[in-house]
Amino acid sequence: MATKKQAGEGEPVGYAEAMSEVEAILRELDSAQVDVDVLSTKVARASYLIEWCNERITAAELVVENLVAGLAGDDGSDEDDVEDEDE
Repeated sequence: MATKKQAGEGEPVGYAEAMSEVEAILRELDSAQVDVDVLSTKVARASYLIEWCNERITAAELVVENLVAGLAGDDGSDEDDVEDEDE
């Protein structure tokens, strides 16, 4: 039987969840109640989540750039053809 992952372990479900967890870790680190024994674990988790989010942002940027380039290529060639016909 598989065990259920505890909160704060493994890969987040999505970007919003990851950012929410990072914010919670930062609030905990900012408080005077942070447990020194788990400090390095919290910092390591926040670092992992930030890197995970950065990878998602980079992937999304590439998708958007490719889509925009495809649209610009389609629209740009049509505009050039129209301009040439008018001259």
